Formats: sequence, C-alpha cells, structure tokens
Amino acid sequence: QVLLAESGGGLVQAGGSLRLSCAGSRRAFNTYAKGWFRQAPGKEREFVAAINRDGSNTVYADSVKGRFTISRDNAKNTVYLRLSSLKPEDSAVHYCAAGQTSTIATMSEYNFWGQGTQVTVSS
Repeated sequence: QVLLAESGGGLVQAGGSLRLSCAGSRRAFNTYAKGWFRQAPGKEREFVAAINRDGSNTVYADSVKGRFTISRDNAKNTVYLRLSSLKPEDSAVHYCAAGQTSTIATMSEYNFWGQGTQVTVSS
C-alpha cells in the first residue's frame, strides 16, 4: 500500500516553476507534520521544507527560502510544494514525509515516506 504518493515533478528550465503534490492515504496523516526532502545523485538526502499539522508554522532550508512555498490542504489530505525561480542545483528526487513531531525540520522524526518524484532543472 502506498501511504504517501508524490506527483508533479518533471523537466523545467532554470527560472521556471513546478508544483509538487503529496497525497496521503491515511486520514491520520492530517494530524501529522509534513516535510519535503530531496536527494541528488551522489549526495545525502537533505531537508527542504516542512509544515506543522495545522499549517500555522513552516520552516525552509536556507537554500530554498524565498523561492519555495509549502502548504497543505487537510480536507484533501495533501501537502504541496511550490518551486519557483528554479536553479540547476535544485535537480533531485524530491520526497514527502509524514511524522508525529513538533521538530518539523528534523529528518529522523519522519516515519512515513513517499517514493519520490524527480525534478530536473536545465540551464
């Protein structure tokens, strides 16, 4: 069973935009913090952005602050990541995750992971 399913990745030119979506299959995920992480070839997985359970608090990695926006729609059990002003260094597999945590920027706090969606930014 796929618990978290990402979509919306693709190939885009530098300066372009994408919107990633992550749909949860368990109603309980509406009470979980949600995070986006990414992993480029040969690099470790890194934190991108996170949002708490009711959307009142968001955190971003410095590398994406001002360019990416995380949001959630609990009625749809979905979290979004809007990627703008994309750079080639943003190319990576982007993963969403869910966790019962208040330290929403900490990767190890997330128990449930999607399979990822590829974002490729051409120069």
